[in-house]
Formats: sequence, C-alpha cells, structure tokens
Amino acid sequence: MAVSSEKPPRDHRPGPGSDSTSAGPGSDSTSAIAQSIQEVSERAQNLVREEIELAKTEVQAKAQKLAMGAGVAAAAGTFAAVALLFILIALAFLLTYLLFPNDQLFWGFFIVAAVLLIVAAIAGLVAYRAFKAGTPPQPTMAIEEAKRIRETVTSDRPDRTV
Repeated sequence: MAVSSEKPPRDHRPGPGSDSTSAGPGSDSTSAIAQSIQEVSERAQNLVREEIELAKTEVQAKAQKLAMGAGVAAAAGTFAAVALLFILIALAFLLTYLLFPNDQLFWGFFIVAAVLLIVAAIAGLVAYRAFKAGTPPQPTMAIEEAKRIRETVTSDRPDRTV
C-alpha cells in the first residue's frame, strides 16, 4: 500500500483565533450597503465637479463673446467718432457761413458744441439705465442642470422627473 503525500483539504471556515471581519449572516448585505453609499458619494462628488466645470466653461464662453463684441464695438466707435468729427467741423463751418457772414467763425462751433452736450447727456442717461439693468454673465445651463438634479434627488419618483 502506497503512502499518499497529499495533504487533507483545509477547512476554510474561520476559527476562534482568526481575524475575519464577518460578523454574521447579515455582513454581506452591510458591506454591500457600505459599498453602495461610497459609490453614491463618489458619483455625487463627480457630479458636483462636472457641474462646476460646466459653469466655468459657460461663463468663460460668454465672457469671450462679450470681450470680442466690446473690441469690435470699440473699433466701430473709433471710426464713427472720427467720421462724426469731420461732419461736425463741416457743420460748424456751414453754420458760420449761413448765420454769421461777417467771418465770426467761433459761433458755429459753439452751436455745434451745445447740441453735442445735449446729445451726450441723453446718451449718458441711456447708458446709465443700460448698465443698471445689465446682469453679469450667469451659467444658466449649469443652474438649470443643478435644479433638475435637486428635483430628481428629492423626488419620490426620480424616474419621472427627468
């Protein structure tokens, strides 16, 4: 009869001196719940990070569009101001020629300056109202997304809130 060198199978049950973390039959469900809570927490953190990134991107895009519009408007305003200057000088000379034939050139310029001051006051009031009513660029898409997420999380039926 041959002697077998095989070892008997080991019993995998924890003994009294083992350091196993299982506390009983419900420990599998407890660890599954803990893992689910951790997963939800990680997903919520990722969601918040993504929402912040979306808001940053949206505000940057709006700010870039505003900056480009301001630059083009400044160039257009410069050209318009130079053209207006030439028109106003010509108008001053025309008024002097029509109203003051005795070569009193300065009166035409005073009349044009008075009209310009009135127009400037009106434009200043319009600009003041526009700036007062203006709002800074807001990340509207990110805000709407956050509202939908909050509604989904707090709803009794999250599958119907999207």
